[in-house]
Amino acid sequence: MEEKEKNTNADSKVILFEQTPIPKAVMTLGIPTVISSLVMVIYNLADTYFVGMINDPVQNAAVTLAAPVLLAFNAVNNLFGVGSSSMMSRALGQRDYSTVYKSSAFGFYCALISGLLFSLLYTLFQHPLLAVLGASPETAGATGDYLKWTVSCGAAPAILNVVMAYLVRAEGSSLHASIGTMSGCLLNIFLDPIFIMPWGLNMGAAGAGLATFLSNCMACVYFFVLLAVKKGKTYVCINPKMFRFHKPIVYGVCAVGIPASIQNLLNVTGMTVLNNFTSSFGSDAVAAMGISQKINMVPLQVTMGISQGIMPLVSYNYASGNRKRMKNTILFTARLSLSALAMITGIYYLGAGGLVSLFMSNEVIVAYGSRFLRGLCLTLPFLCMDFLAVGVFQACGMGKKSLVFAILRKIILEIPALILLNHFFPLYGLAYAQPLAEFILAVAAVMVLSKMFQTLENKK
Repeated sequence: MEEKEKNTNADSKVILFEQTPIPKAVMTLGIPTVISSLVMVIYNLADTYFVGMINDPVQNAAVTLAAPVLLAFNAVNNLFGVGSSSMMSRALGQRDYSTVYKSSAFGFYCALISGLLFSLLYTLFQHPLLAVLGASPETAGATGDYLKWTVSCGAAPAILNVVMAYLVRAEGSSLHASIGTMSGCLLNIFLDPIFIMPWGLNMGAAGAGLATFLSNCMACVYFFVLLAVKKGKTYVCINPKMFRFHKPIVYGVCAVGIPASIQNLLNVTGMTVLNNFTSSFGSDAVAAMGISQKINMVPLQVTMGISQGIMPLVSYNYASGNRKRMKNTILFTARLSLSALAMITGIYYLGAGGLVSLFMSNEVIVAYGSRFLRGLCLTLPFLCMDFLAVGVFQACGMGKKSLVFAILRKIILEIPALILLNHFFPLYGLAYAQPLAEFILAVAAVMVLSKMFQTLENKK
């Protein structure tokens, strides 16, 4: 009976990955991921929104300064989430189900161990890390209170729930992956005002951190219940007996995961450099930059959600040899993303002041933030091509290409641009470093993907 259920499950994946029309397949996998990403952005904005309602720039700056540490979680998420899910989807395309089980177990337990180590290391080195983040004596206390809940207590559930979503999505269960992520996000949105606001527990930034910790625990609970209910019908395996350091599994996961992890560490480095430059202009500027970045994160997460959502479809068809379907999937996704983000960029540029004022009524912060947002939003059309190219490289196991793009993006282009633009156009130039870098990368992405398609055509 169990074998019959597994065969039925395999047949349903074959239909989705091999036979479903590309627009429908992209929407089936992409829409739940995009919705999940948007809910995650809303819950990130909720922290900023409710902390901003206190009208205390120090509390708002604390959430902004802590962001690089939370972004560092993505290094682990990508190492074991992106790496394991890519390995799983490619193994499914080759009908190698043993590798699927072993890859998922490897990703799960490595994520759990990494989360526990993250908490330990942050707790031991908290004070020097706060200085590195750009926290001043004025903002260090609030930043530390926020990180106590999100990192010292919450690193393991924060990492584990994202990695489990990747594993579930790898077998085509995009809806369940998104529900799991959204369950925690919605709880966080509900708890934020209760913990942050003066009429509630009046905890400020610390309350936002506590709400985040509880919401991540909730998401983990959902995934554990899901796997228990789907036992025998899922390829996601968390049986400790399947957790082994088999060389092919370790290499396959790390070949994609390590470049993806380095990419996120470089993102953290870039954000830390940006925050340090911004903090020299005071807490108002830091708070305004944080608000602008989070507003800009909404469409950014849309394109990231689409690129992540189609990864199992690209991986499966690449591994099974259906290169035409893989190419058409990528082209359809590119057209969809570019048209949507071009429209959103126009809306953001024209309505920047009104959008920033939704989060804080302070006139100085609105003035800073509107100018920051007009610069940052120019990134969006170019960034979607960068994300799509990197997602394709990860899906196909081409970790070296994604690593080259990560190094180009931060080390070669964005960080030097931050230094130069801040020198020639103090403060406001910082918002234009990323658009400059992403424009160059978008051109490179189109060229590399075109060459990749040509190479695949020649292999026929």
